Amino acid sequence: MNTATGGDRPGSPGPRFDQYEHVPELVPLREAVGKADWDAVQACFATLDSAEKVSFASGLVAGTDGIEGFLRRAAARHPDAPLPRTLLADHYVRVGWGIRSRAQAEHVSREQFDRFHEWLRRAEQILIEVCAEQPAYAHAWTVRLLTARGLELGQAEARRRYDRLSRHHPHHYPAQTQLLQQLCPKWGGSWEAAHGFAQEAVAAAPDGSYSGALVAHAHLEHWLELKGAGAAVYMRDVAVRNDLRLAAQASVRHPDHRPGWYGRGAHNAFAMAFSLGGHHADAAPHFRELGDRPTEFPWHYLSAPADSFVKYRKYALAEG
Repeated sequence: MNTATGGDRPGSPGPRFDQYEHVPELVPLREAVGKADWDAVQACFATLDSAEKVSFASGLVAGTDGIEGFLRRAAARHPDAPLPRTLLADHYVRVGWGIRSRAQAEHVSREQFDRFHEWLRRAEQILIEVCAEQPAYAHAWTVRLLTARGLELGQAEARRRYDRLSRHHPHHYPAQTQLLQQLCPKWGGSWEAAHGFAQEAVAAAPDGSYSGALVAHAHLEHWLELKGAGAAVYMRDVAVRNDLRLAAQASVRHPDHRPGWYGRGAHNAFAMAFSLGGHHADAAPHFRELGDRPTEFPWHYLSAPADSFVKYRKYALAEG
């Protein structure tokens, strides 16, 4: 989804979900992928100066429709390079998850599960080799957290994979968001484990890091499971609001925070969490930072993501 109706400011085209559009540095990457030019893709990745940027860019490439053949050819041409193989595995995971869908397990057919697991097993075989050869390659371990979850390998195995990554990249935000999902009850965890991990990650991370947004993620997941009136009461709770305030002040609202590619997602998580609790003044600085730049997560949890973003932004800016 690239555009949506519902802008509430003069001249505004409305909220736009296109991640490339809001990271202009990656426009050459999109062009290289569109031309199926592996050398140009590789050159774009060579300019990235952090494991988090590699994960962000990898997600964009791997999420491109119809890219399997291109990535298979690149992996065959460069059998010792981790990037093309990890991108291919990441793409396989996304294909599999698309077959499974976002529906709750009881609404997913046996055939869907079988095909889902087949794609994840293909990805896992590639990633096992990459991680054995390049144990510090962060994105391969990050994707292996998705395969662990989808293949139902359990909490201990997911934590083992995260710990292996953390030896080299102790605050890798993309991996933290994936482990948090695993720790939620819907994947065999508990709310104590999910909220506990989020708080531990914030405490351990440097001031101004993205890790504080994990607190918002955990509360949004908790809200999603509760549903109905109980969900609204939960998000309005003063303790939840205070949790969110402290986490925001430790991360994207900290003086040491430096805007980066995951910042948009972090601000969106805080904006939606505060908004659902009716804490519109707290949501306002996040919406001001965002402008017309929502992210699919977490707004896809609502029935009309773009319209909901606009509605809550209007409430927030009126109060804050």
